[in-house]
Order: sequence, then C-alpha cells, then structure tokens
Amino acid sequence: MQVRKLAVQDAYELVPPTFPDRRGVYCAPFQAAVLAGVLGYTPRFVQVSHAVSHRGAVRGPHYADVPPGQAKYAFCTQGSLLDFVVDVRVGSPTFGAYDTVRLDATGYHAVYLAEGLAHAVVALEPGTTLTYLTSTGYNPAAEHGIDPTDPDLGLPLPEGLKLILSDKDRSAPSLARALAEGRLPRYEDCLAHYDRLRRAAAVA
Repeated sequence: MQVRKLAVQDAYELVPPTFPDRRGVYCAPFQAAVLAGVLGYTPRFVQVSHAVSHRGAVRGPHYADVPPGQAKYAFCTQGSLLDFVVDVRVGSPTFGAYDTVRLDATGYHAVYLAEGLAHAVVALEPGTTLTYLTSTGYNPAAEHGIDPTDPDLGLPLPEGLKLILSDKDRSAPSLARALAEGRLPRYEDCLAHYDRLRRAAAVA
C-alpha cells in the first residue's frame, strides 16, 4: 500500500494495490498494519458509516472536540467525490490549510485524518457513497462545522455544480468566526491526545 502525506499535518492518502482477474477486482482499502506503521499505533475504530449522496451534495467540513476528537478513515465505494481535509487546530503549523483528494470506486484511494482535523466531501456523481471508519460514535454535542463556502477558507468546490447543503452546514460559522468564538480544537491538546494513544499502544 502506498502512503502519501497530505499538505495538512497528520493526514494521509493511502492507495492499496488491486488484483484484477476475470471475475472482477479485489483490494483491501483499509489495512491496520500499514496505518500503524505511519502513526506509531494502531487506531481503534468503533463505527463504520455509509453516506450516500446526490450529485453536488456537500457534507462538512465537520470536526469534533478534542479530547477525544474523531479520527476518520474514508474511501469511496460508489461514484466519485472530492475529499477535503482542513486543519482547524489552533496553533498547528498548517492551521487554515487544506488538501484535496479525489476518491472513487475504481481507484480505491483512501484518506486518513487525525483527531482535531475537519473533513468535508462533495459528491461528483449521483449515488456517490462514502464509507468511513471513525474512532468515536456520533456525539452531536461535541461535533461542529465550518461554512464550506467560506471565501477565506477557499475550498475549491467544483464550478458549475449545483451544491446541496444541509441547513446545519449552510448556517455553520466561518473559520475566522469559529476561531474568535473559541470553538476550535487546540493543537497542543491534539498532540497530547496523539501521545496518549501512542503510549497506550506501547503498554498494550
């Protein structure tokens, strides 16, 4: 499996090998040992989710309070999408930066993002399905969003695509407002959380 660091610290693109034959194609889009080699510990995922989206549907950017935060491992099982990782950790060397990865159901690329980072996707085809593993279950009190159309954030949403947003995402604050209101996770808290995960893995 190939691993590429993204422009956002603590986020990676992973590309598994594929094995085609006359029956079709086999691949393993998630391999815990590979991710453990990158992170220094094996992440513990507790939930697998599917999000099926109409063409133009935008989900996020969403992030969770740290601790415990919510790490994600995402890949596309039908259709295609643009996957955005945004650094909203106050004090991070890449704060305010984002990176984009195209995910589809033929390349089997995946994206991992650590706790404290924000995640967004935009579906490029009808019926696009995002499958993602998360380190925590859904906790609405601890989960927040950023306006995906925030001009200062500048996510390159596809031109000519009619965007579909939830009411919650449409009313989400800009990154600057979330920062001013103290809503964003602190980088130092995220680093401490990552360190606890590594130390726990070493003991185990």
